[in-house]
Amino acid sequence: MAQPSIHISMFYVVVLLVVTSVLSISIANQIVELEKINKPVVKTINSPDGDIIDCVLFHDQPAFDLPELQDQKTILELPEWPMGYNSSDDTKTLIESFQLWSHSGEECPEGTIPIIRTNNMISFGQKYLPSDGHEYATAFVSGDQYYGARAYMNVWQPVTEREEFSLAQMWLSAGTYVGKDLNTIEVGWQVFPDKYGGNNPRLFAFWTRDAYQSTGCYNLLCPGFVQVNKRIAFGAAITPISSYNGKQFEITLMVWKDPKNGNWWLSFGSGTLIGYWPSSLFTTLKSHANLMTFGGEIVNRQRNGHTKTQMGSGHFAEEGFRKAALFRSLGFVNSSNKLSPIPLPNLKPSSDHPNCYDIKVLSDNVYGTHFYYGGPGKNPKCP
Repeated sequence: MAQPSIHISMFYVVVLLVVTSVLSISIANQIVELEKINKPVVKTINSPDGDIIDCVLFHDQPAFDLPELQDQKTILELPEWPMGYNSSDDTKTLIESFQLWSHSGEECPEGTIPIIRTNNMISFGQKYLPSDGHEYATAFVSGDQYYGARAYMNVWQPVTEREEFSLAQMWLSAGTYVGKDLNTIEVGWQVFPDKYGGNNPRLFAFWTRDAYQSTGCYNLLCPGFVQVNKRIAFGAAITPISSYNGKQFEITLMVWKDPKNGNWWLSFGSGTLIGYWPSSLFTTLKSHANLMTFGGEIVNRQRNGHTKTQMGSGHFAEEGFRKAALFRSLGFVNSSNKLSPIPLPNLKPSSDHPNCYDIKVLSDNVYGTHFYYGGPGKNPKCP
């Protein structure tokens, strides 16, 4: 009578050994991946919010793990700025104060770039796929060829539920989900506690060339984006932030295709280069974008009722200035590398769940083509 019991016990022992082996392999693989991400460090800076900023030599950053970029380690060709884009000397002061880690007064040495240290594979993880409950309140422009986009966006600290995020960004894209050849470049700010830790809004960038299947990543977490700036760190907390019916704080981002070599450059503020995505990363986006999108996005992972995760300020678009989140002075770059305002009739608003998050598109002489967006999520009209 004891024999079946022995067989069952042996079965569980075998299962335990298999599970332990799989976990060991998984942990070992994660360690290898983390070693690839975290490069040799020249200097370390501790941020007040607990982030660790590693100053890494320019030529040691992840992008140069790509064989096709080996020759760009020492030869950096700066881009041709779009016509109509006015740079300013005010940006240096702004970039030294808009991220929390720089408040200590320390900075990365010349010849290095700042990278937030990654300690877990949750941070490494790719963007949630569209089937995972994404909801949007956005405005888009399509029907032409686009070589860049520019937006001013104010920064808020929306409340998020567990395993969810809330962001504001602009997308440049080409290709389709159906064809699995969707290419995107995405930049903005994001609140994502499970990824970064804490509830601070953070500067982020993302890219993919196969509809989020297996290529692309956030920030500098895989070979791709080439950073040239030593004062701006992707994933670092933004400060100060906007307050309801109070002071507003905004960031300005522009992405455009350099007509000289086809790379897609990213700038911050009035004339500060952050870096570029090499044209070799892309397929359908190699030539130009055919869709520009601006606005808010959240992930709703709730199964019983709508999420309470907020978008933007957590208030609806109708509340307007200093109360609702804002994108303003929207612009696009054409094939002649000229930056122009987006005409209001070309901008089409879209909201998946307007009772949860909505959008209102406007135009005037102060903010140009602009819109308010956002909302509280779960409320009496959004149960």
